Amino acid sequence: MSLMGELQFFLGLQIKQGLEGTFVHQAKYTKDILRKFDKGDLKPMATPMSTQMALDADEEGEVVDQREYRGMIGSLLYLTATRPDIQFAVCLCARFQASPRLSHRQAVKRIFRYLKYTPELGLWFSSASLLSLRGYSDADFAGCRLERKSTSGTCQFLGSSHVSWSSRKQSSIATSTTEAKYIAAASCCSQQLWMKSTLSDFGLSFRKIPLLVDSTSAISVAKNPVLHSRTKHIDVRFHFLRDHYEKGDIDLIHVETENQLADIFTKPLDLSIFAHLRGELGVCYPF
Repeated sequence: MSLMGELQFFLGLQIKQGLEGTFVHQAKYTKDILRKFDKGDLKPMATPMSTQMALDADEEGEVVDQREYRGMIGSLLYLTATRPDIQFAVCLCARFQASPRLSHRQAVKRIFRYLKYTPELGLWFSSASLLSLRGYSDADFAGCRLERKSTSGTCQFLGSSHVSWSSRKQSSIATSTTEAKYIAAASCCSQQLWMKSTLSDFGLSFRKIPLLVDSTSAISVAKNPVLHSRTKHIDVRFHFLRDHYEKGDIDLIHVETENQLADIFTKPLDLSIFAHLRGELGVCYPF
């Protein structure tokens, strides 16, 4: 190994370090993939996905080059390392890699148009951030038009720094919004417990880690020790959320929908809401 000075570039990640914090971005990589897939002349767009867009299998649509489509998805997935604002759009398009159609490629093209508009965006990690954990979870009930499964969105913060996020289709079909959001909260809880375990190796300990959910019904299910008829259909593997709440590992807190940061990982949003949540996640331009 050799000491080459302050870290500035690593595997496509560009790092700017200062007294106030660290800014991590992939501006060069973004411009490289725009050039690689011949998207450099596209008209810029302010959001990665239209609120009117609803992708499905589109079996009657025109078939497109599967190799090119998979290449674009793979490149975009690597970009999500510093761009949580495109996580949902990329993961949604990734579901159609087996048989991509023209409508799916148009959705990917929209993501590239957004990247053309915001190539310099990255994540800011403040040096003044407190070492406290908190998480957000949300779900878009029956958002998948193929299987009617819901989409879970979760994100975790270490102080004011956004350190972990996911947008994932749930493995089972939820029969209510409450169930979908309960399953998403269980997923977020699992990630928080893993982070708690990892940070304990550095001498940090946490109790009652806040988990913010915008569904009072899902919170009530977790806090209710009685499995009545309205909740017994929820798979038992998700009830560990209640178990860890009772142990005091997490604390379920209600948050208003407009302040639910995980909403950006579950569905397309209009510009004003999208821009607000993007800023709250710590995605910004370099200082």
